Amino acid sequence: MGSMLDMKQVPGCGGGDTMCADMYLAYDMLSEAMKELLNNLVAVHDGALPYVGAYKSKPPEGGYPKNEHPVIVTHPETGRKVLNVNSGFTSHIKGLNPGESKALLGFLFDHIATVPRLTCRVRWEPGTLTFWDNRCTQHHAIWNYYPHERCGERVSIISDKRPDA
Repeated sequence: MGSMLDMKQVPGCGGGDTMCADMYLAYDMLSEAMKELLNNLVAVHDGALPYVGAYKSKPPEGGYPKNEHPVIVTHPETGRKVLNVNSGFTSHIKGLNPGESKALLGFLFDHIATVPRLTCRVRWEPGTLTFWDNRCTQHHAIWNYYPHERCGERVSIISDKRPDA
């Protein structure tokens, strides 16, 4: 449902910010025709994508979770529509051929990543505490501080209710 991150240590070089994207606004900024196209589509979210693909790690026994979720969901508390894809885990859209899926997801990923109005940037200092709703926010840590370190404590709040299609 939500997460809180309390930053304890930040890189001395000043890097390690986090970008947060408003997925309500990402949906709202789409054309009515695009919203209609996306409304009944289902995306596959594959836990192996970042770990096996980007990090080259060996999958655990039984593999990483893979789930299907509507591309557009309704937040269970606000009733607002949310764009529900992300470049880290969304592998493809069911029912589309690979080229169509790649093109549509590429557009959506680019929309999320390049529209400045969708994002805010958290510039960490020790003791900074953030709290976000995972059902309508995406976050991306900027890893521009190697070989320095940042360290924080994260708490995730689990809900028994997922957003509806």
